[in-house]
Amino acid sequence: MDIPAAVRQALGESSGGVSVRDSVSTDPQSRVRMVLLSDAQGQLQVITRAGDLLDIARLNQTTGRELRALHRREQARVKQRNGLASLPALPSLTGWPALVDKRVDQLTSVALELEHGDKSLVMPGEDFRALTEKAERADVSIPVQTIAVNLDHPEKDRQQVNKALEQFTGLRIRQRLDDTLELPPLPETAQRIIHLRVNPNAVMGDLVDIVESDPSLAAQVVSWASSSFYAAAGQVKSVHDAVSRVLGFDLVMNLAMGLALGRALKQPTDHPDGYVDYWQQAIWQAQSAGVLASMMPRGERPVFGLAYLAGLLHNFGYLLLAQVFPPHFKLVCRFLEVNPQMDSSVIEQHLLGVTREQIAAELMYNWGMPDEVTAAIRHQKNPASDAEHNVYAKLLWLGRQLLTSRGVAMGTNEPVPGRLFEELGLDRQKVEDQFDELVENRATIMAMAGMMNPA
Repeated sequence: MDIPAAVRQALGESSGGVSVRDSVSTDPQSRVRMVLLSDAQGQLQVITRAGDLLDIARLNQTTGRELRALHRREQARVKQRNGLASLPALPSLTGWPALVDKRVDQLTSVALELEHGDKSLVMPGEDFRALTEKAERADVSIPVQTIAVNLDHPEKDRQQVNKALEQFTGLRIRQRLDDTLELPPLPETAQRIIHLRVNPNAVMGDLVDIVESDPSLAAQVVSWASSSFYAAAGQVKSVHDAVSRVLGFDLVMNLAMGLALGRALKQPTDHPDGYVDYWQQAIWQAQSAGVLASMMPRGERPVFGLAYLAGLLHNFGYLLLAQVFPPHFKLVCRFLEVNPQMDSSVIEQHLLGVTREQIAAELMYNWGMPDEVTAAIRHQKNPASDAEHNVYAKLLWLGRQLLTSRGVAMGTNEPVPGRLFEELGLDRQKVEDQFDELVENRATIMAMAGMMNPA
């Protein structure tokens, strides 16, 4: 492919030593990225190795500024001015002051992502150092290999949660976790649903009574059943109608549970730029988990309702972090903005010593939630998990990758190994087609998420 004119101009005399290669064939360790930031003093561009964590706190301490990621709309304008879909790490493209992380100078060759990331410009490291000789140098990144996320040792979660609380809140851990965190108790509606779930004699009328005892919840269930997504015949006039004619006992029970727990904590006012609303994420993940569960072989298929509930609650830890670590949660948001290529668990481990998945799973356990849901939340970032009930976690991980690859911003996108489809007994092509159809219904998903917010 031809090098875009703006990029060739930014390369100047160095363009002769540049080759264009498929990104998949370039050494991952040689890739660099450029982060655009701003504050009251103006703009700054920072260049780091692509796989490293940009430490925004260290950067601000080093520069004496209050930088944060340039708003996405502003980033889009910069790209548009250069006629590019994405910006390779070339400071002269913007003309702004630049800072290069010291680890970049250690590279023998440098790969710059071009356009949509499928092609890279590769040049000798000395040529890149010459291109950026006017930039400031500083140590502002952290190799991701030095951040050890606890993916598969849940027995250590309580210790890590307690340590984080002691470090950041000064609390002495002597009470049960849910008391120590100063969180509200399990909502009464959720308590009643849990009791209903384990009652072998439960009937539809019991569920209707629980939902109708909460007017806001009842209105949301009826609105949900009335949505175009379900195309119910005739008007849905009551909770009984919603359960018996449209949604069914299992779906309403888990929908009510997800709503009750989601309303137990306030959504934070601060969030990363570009963050997808909590309830939108919940509905996307619940729908995707349900689709995948229903496509598995009948004899191996997990319980649909539990898969759906796990999807609804998959990001409950986000709300917990905002309530338990308020000042540090804001820093988590700033780190996520400047490290969009990094999974949230890495950033949270670095800043807090614990992840949202760990703390949410601990609380779910204390609240007596189904083991399948607790396991799904805890292990959703680890598709190789061999923990009990791991199929639910695998469904969440797979659903997130399939959604993210289709432009739904659910986190970092990782390649899906074919063996995972085989392990779950899924036909990959049929799954891909089904997710194409799911994402085509984006407007309906957004409307359904809007119904989840408390009245």
